[in-house]
Amino acid sequence: MPGLGDNILGLARLRRQRDEAMANLSEPLRLKLVAPLGPNPGELRMLTYVPPGLPPGAPLVVAMHGCTQNAAAYDHGAGWSTLAERHGFALLFPEQTRSNNSQLCFNWFTPHDVTRGEGEVESVRAMIEQMLRTHHLDPRRVFITGLSAGGAMTAAMLATAPELFAAGGIIAGLPYGSATSISEAFSAMGHGRRRPASEWGRLVLDASQHTGPRPLVQVWHGDADQTVSAENGRVLAQQWSAALGLPEQPTRIEEIDGARHEIWLDRNGQARLERWAVPGLGHGTPITPSGQDFDHSVGIPGPHMLESTISSTWHLARSWGLLTQPSVARPRSAAGAAHATNKPGFSAIGVVERALRTAGLMR
Repeated sequence: MPGLGDNILGLARLRRQRDEAMANLSEPLRLKLVAPLGPNPGELRMLTYVPPGLPPGAPLVVAMHGCTQNAAAYDHGAGWSTLAERHGFALLFPEQTRSNNSQLCFNWFTPHDVTRGEGEVESVRAMIEQMLRTHHLDPRRVFITGLSAGGAMTAAMLATAPELFAAGGIIAGLPYGSATSISEAFSAMGHGRRRPASEWGRLVLDASQHTGPRPLVQVWHGDADQTVSAENGRVLAQQWSAALGLPEQPTRIEEIDGARHEIWLDRNGQARLERWAVPGLGHGTPITPSGQDFDHSVGIPGPHMLESTISSTWHLARSWGLLTQPSVARPRSAAGAAHATNKPGFSAIGVVERALRTAGLMR
């Protein structure tokens, strides 16, 4: 007869199956499908989340999903709309369509789609402008992040439209200009592309005629990534250190939440570039759903949304000044946990039943 331990393991397995099913949602939970009003040469879909009562002058975060994902799945996994609701900022999720790419990848390797004023980067730029106008958001506080192909497209947006962004976070992505065809894309993903740092930086500088300040950049990559080689994280740091006029080597190295954190400071002592190398992390966005801190624990594990010792969502939001409310600690003691699970509206049986239904084991 199964013991308590077997039952707990079984429930944990069902929870993982439920979470994986939820991570590939076909319909948005909080997100709203909006018709693009500006040019849309990349033929992308536009999904948004604006918390009720959001005041004028709020920040905007642009989040770009990875291959095989959609906007709802990426938001559900990374937890951006949860933070937006808690702390008061708007979200824009450009979404790829299968008519553009059968695997739902943004076309970061197609020159037309990553050239200023053209293709997918122009679609995203027009969507940002629409969000700023429609919701009276702060144009000085626009941020962008993305995973994998979305990370590569984040790099393309930072390169081709630097005047739009205060900062960006590239997760498991690739350098701007690292591929101009599908075959080059697979080569770059497999083992990276080699160029002098100055050439990598020049690709960014030549992508626009912008001469003003450039966005702050963070690069995130797992050192066990078998889909997009971690070499791309190192090369991304090379590219942006050159583009931002920083030394090739980081100014400071530290460890935070189990990850290696490299920081490049400018002459004024401001952090302009950061690189996070996450030990043991495969291809995906690092999240901490089982942590002790309420905000740290945002997100749900699933395909390419990977439980880790560190949350890129939380650290990006914190560094961008988006966390306006103090974090709330979760109960640490067994008594505290029991109190939390017995609050009104919580049903342990209901959780199990929902998990069984999701796994197809109960009607």
